[in-house]
Amino acid sequence: MPVTAVIDAHVHLGSGFLPWRTDDLAADLVATSAEQGIGRLLVSTLGTSSLLAHPSPDELREANEITAAAVARFPDTLAGVVYLSPEHPRESLDELARHVADGPFVGVKLWIAMRANDIRLDPLVERMCELAVPLLQHAWYKTVDGTPDESTPADVAVLAGRHPDLQIQMAHLGGAGRRGVADIAPYPNIVVDTSGGDPVLGEVDHAVAELGAERVLFGSDAPIRDPATALSKVLGSGLSEHERRLVLRENALRLYRRLAGT
Repeated sequence: MPVTAVIDAHVHLGSGFLPWRTDDLAADLVATSAEQGIGRLLVSTLGTSSLLAHPSPDELREANEITAAAVARFPDTLAGVVYLSPEHPRESLDELARHVADGPFVGVKLWIAMRANDIRLDPLVERMCELAVPLLQHAWYKTVDGTPDESTPADVAVLAGRHPDLQIQMAHLGGAGRRGVADIAPYPNIVVDTSGGDPVLGEVDHAVAELGAERVLFGSDAPIRDPATALSKVLGSGLSEHERRLVLRENALRLYRRLAGT
């Protein structure tokens, strides 16, 4: 695969991660990823002064403006994913209109403000389906440090079953594990990204064996995880060259159809 061909489908901006390399996180992510042959980054911002699990409407707008400004600076590398909160459906629909319907963003990010199986997500999901943009949904199985509104892969499976037309990128294969892979296996509208935790031997191979290479795509969760460490999960696997190409690039292009026009 040629240099700069890889697409990283799970990257974050915002000051909650500083310091990382310098005080210019967007530039650092672009430069560091390029060193690893990663040419496109799908970025969202989960907060301004910190990572905000329950952002206010104003905080949502401010976070998405950080993303928009970074995309404007690096349009050939960064593609925006709009951060929404089902706790504020009207304002979230406004953000969806501003940045997706009337803007260049390519997808939607939901974090831990509300579980993915909650029917209060439905107005946002219905609009995502109308716009034909995918949802990047956080999910994790945790025994410690979880929050009451944090989604598990089983919650994501419920959402996928209720909305079969919604294309879902479930975050964090490393946090889902084999249990999470089993949860989502019956739902072809869910793909899982490779982010979450350190590389684990056989993790990506198992997901590809159970779901098919078309349902696994590369995500680093940078700057939480260094892109080189995240990339080693795929490059150190036993996948064929064709399967690697799907995971590292082709699946993201198929899922995020707006990428071709950005």
